[in-house]
Amino acid sequence: MIKPYLEIGQIVGTHGVNGELRVNPWCDSPDFFKGFERLYFDENGVQAVKVVSCRPHGNIVLLCLEGVNGIDAAAALRGKVLFMCRKDAHLPDGRYFVSDLTGCRVIDADDESITYGILTDVSQTGANDVWHIKGANGREYLLPAIPHVVINADIEARVIKIRPLQGIFDDEN
Repeated sequence: MIKPYLEIGQIVGTHGVNGELRVNPWCDSPDFFKGFERLYFDENGVQAVKVVSCRPHGNIVLLCLEGVNGIDAAAALRGKVLFMCRKDAHLPDGRYFVSDLTGCRVIDADDESITYGILTDVSQTGANDVWHIKGANGREYLLPAIPHVVINADIEARVIKIRPLQGIFDDEN
């Protein structure tokens, strides 16, 4: 099931005395936060809060939220997880949310009867993401998420079609 609201980060502290929050972003880059006018304190989108300002600060985000005025109000939010509405995010083609990828069945793009396993995790290495595939034999395989390997990801159908590099899977031709 595709979730309409996704975790985007966690409030880890305060910054200054005016209510600014330090947020640990759970996304590719702190810059991703700048695209949101509204965030949520729950996974159902019930507790919405307006973003007053947002700026990357190293590997964290400094965030001002409407109604959070002063250090005491900000400190009370420490540990809270922030959510974003999927419809407010604009991902380029070929980019996916990790939560959408995990649990997808990974099959061969040229022979759909070959199933390699289930995508269980994504590691960010800098050059490219690495997808963790758990095979039916219980073994974990690491797959570079690069365009000539990942042919198609159908998130709705929960299926990813790949052309793996030679040697990644033991039973590969």
